[in-house]
Amino acid sequence: MKKDNKRIKIENGEFIVDGKRIWINGTNTPWHKWNDFGGGYDDAWWDSHFKALRENGVNAVRVWINCNNENGAILINNYGIVSGASDKHWADLDKFLETAEKNNMYIMATLLSFDHFKSNQALKWRNVMENDDASESFATNYVITFVSRYRYNPYLWSIDLCNEPDWIHENADCGKIPWKAISKFFACSAAAIHESSDILVTVGMSFPKYNADGIGCEGNKVSNTFLQELYPNPDAYLDFWSPHYYDWVGEHYGVPFYVTPEQWKLDNSKPALIGECAAKGSKGNTLITDYENAYLNGWQGVMPWTSNGVDKCGGFDDLIPATKYMFEKYKIIY
Repeated sequence: MKKDNKRIKIENGEFIVDGKRIWINGTNTPWHKWNDFGGGYDDAWWDSHFKALRENGVNAVRVWINCNNENGAILINNYGIVSGASDKHWADLDKFLETAEKNNMYIMATLLSFDHFKSNQALKWRNVMENDDASESFATNYVITFVSRYRYNPYLWSIDLCNEPDWIHENADCGKIPWKAISKFFACSAAAIHESSDILVTVGMSFPKYNADGIGCEGNKVSNTFLQELYPNPDAYLDFWSPHYYDWVGEHYGVPFYVTPEQWKLDNSKPALIGECAAKGSKGNTLITDYENAYLNGWQGVMPWTSNGVDKCGGFDDLIPATKYMFEKYKIIY
């Protein structure tokens, strides 16, 4: 297969590679060492881990490119103006994405997290979102550099602009930033990516409250309409939804694996996958039944937290029975 044909695209609401469907039989490996890139990146560990995941049916991994920037990898001043990134940050990412390609592992690259907004650099990052010039500097001097550097590697299949921005809006320790500022920042970066590459764009929202319309929700803060009202540019849009799910969410919105994305209130104009969920499975269910029912209900993938046991939500041994089961049973998984 030609390298260009290995890129994941969207057709008829599904992910496609070289004309064949790829269901995201995925996981989160958010970090090996917190702030890996420009910090303590260990390529041998990632290579070994990717091999083990691939052997057990995993085809995609969500990875945090920058956890909270306390390693100084992204060069940002007190006003939130971003001038670029460290040489080591780029060198580590060069190795990482080469290793992903070598192992045929698709990467969802999460650029930022709500953690930035409560770190010792919090005021800098709050300025990035609340100042238009700072938002533009992040898009121009970091996002476009990132995309331009790796756009020809098809295994960088998507960019998640921010992990769980809901908390940036809701939590005092993250600044309680208005959605108009958060979403305008996303619109600016999404437009930059779409103008510079074929890489897909998403945002990993915590729950449907700000990712959907209808009863119990406050409107989709990352819809095409909302983004483009704030940042008038036709390239300011997300390509797919990637909400997160944990059992506390189910108390308010139900369990997504057992209903369709539309029944879980999402706009059905875009594909949807579950970008985080507990690797130990949802309450009263196994991860195998969560994966399989998500597949049968039209979700385009599942990415549990985590493959490497960074917390109490589960690890490799919890994950692989489900990914192996899906790989062996459903032959449409590329």
